Amino acid sequence: MTSPPPDATPDTTPAASSPTSAASRRTLAAAALCGAIGAAAALVASGRVWGEGTAVLAQGELPVRVTGGEVTGLPSALALVGLAALVAVFAVRRAGRTLVAALLALCGAGTAAAAPMAVWGGQGTTALEAEAAEVTGLTHGGVEAVSFGPWPWVAAAGGVLLLAAGLLALRHGHAWPAMSGRHERAGASGPARGRRPAPDPERPEELWKALDRGEDPTAGGGGNGA
Repeated sequence: MTSPPPDATPDTTPAASSPTSAASRRTLAAAALCGAIGAAAALVASGRVWGEGTAVLAQGELPVRVTGGEVTGLPSALALVGLAALVAVFAVRRAGRTLVAALLALCGAGTAAAAPMAVWGGQGTTALEAEAAEVTGLTHGGVEAVSFGPWPWVAAAGGVLLLAAGLLALRHGHAWPAMSGRHERAGASGPARGRRPAPDPERPEELWKALDRGEDPTAGGGGNGA
């Protein structure tokens, strides 16, 4: 006579939470990468030559060129604000995170729009004419053969990445952990103060460290090998 099988109902809580945790880590890492690369691209592109032309003089022609910062300072300014918002979005929680994520998305959208609008709106040509006037010493410099390189579009692409980071934060930010503060560890008990707790691989600062080490923070379940 066989005895009834024991109640061996498995605890599915870790298995259920593992996909959610992995998805949270992936979206957090994606937002961090998109935001950092986007801000860097916009800032670097703003310092490069956007437009070139030829100033026409009585004695001949003189080449002139302008950088993105001379055409418009909006993309670089918005990229700096977006970079600050990217850091802040991991440090705040709840409603504060939503507000900062919205600011990040707006900075990305503004950066993506400002660069091409400056070229299409005539600010690039105006900047070239001002540069020609300064070089020739005239009140107004005529410029011919005006052309614009790829850097305005690089700045716009950086804005798109910042926008993507902001949208990811708006959509998935509620599931991301916040950075730990020193004040949270100050109230630890006496025996616990002598022992440093193991770092939580899901915290944003640990993901940044993993990215700096060239590791994939989304690989594996907890950052340690099997």
